[in-house]
Amino acid sequence: FDKWTDGQRRRILVDLLERCSLSQQKFCAQQLQARVPTEAVDFTTRLPRVLSLYIFSFLDPRSLCRCAQVSWHWKYLSELDQLWMLKCLRFGWLLNFCPTPFEQGVWKKLYVEMVRELRLTRPQTPSKDEFIVADVQAVKSNVPERKLSVAGRGTARGRKELPPWRSSDRNPTDTIRYNYLDNCDPIEQARQA
Repeated sequence: FDKWTDGQRRRILVDLLERCSLSQQKFCAQQLQARVPTEAVDFTTRLPRVLSLYIFSFLDPRSLCRCAQVSWHWKYLSELDQLWMLKCLRFGWLLNFCPTPFEQGVWKKLYVEMVRELRLTRPQTPSKDEFIVADVQAVKSNVPERKLSVAGRGTARGRKELPPWRSSDRNPTDTIRYNYLDNCDPIEQARQA
C-alpha cells in the first residue's frame, strides 16, 4: 500500500467502502472526524445551549436581528424569549397576557411593536434664527466693595472693567460658534455667518 500512487490508493479505498456495511462506514466516518479537524464549525452547535444564550445576551436588538439571518440554528437562538424578555423589561414593557408554552417569539414581537409606536425620528437641529444665546451677566457678590481686590473694583472713572473673556460689544461678530449637531462642515458654517 505504501508503494502505490495516490490514484491507486483512492480506488482501493472507494472499493473497500462500497463493500462495507452501514455500521462499518459509520465507524470509518468517526475515525476520520477524529483524525481530520473540521473547519468552520458553528460554535453554537458545539457549546451547550445555556452558554450560547449567554453569549447572545450581550448583543443589542439590531445585532440579534442580524444574527437571525445567519442560519436556522442562530435564528432559533436569537428569537428566544429568554433574550428578548430582558430587553423589554429594561424599558418597563410588559405583556398583557400570559403566553402558552407553545408560543415562541412573543417578547420579540412586543419589542418590535413598542419600538414602532415610539415613531423614532432623527433629531432636528433648529435654524440659526431659533437659537437663543443668553446674555452673560456678572455675578453679584455679598462681599462689601472695599474688600475686593484692585483689579475687581473697576477703573478710576467708576466704569466697571470687563473680565478678559468679554468684549465691550454685546453682539460680537468675530467669534465663530460651531454646532456639532449640524451636519455642515465648520468651514462652510463660517462662510455662511
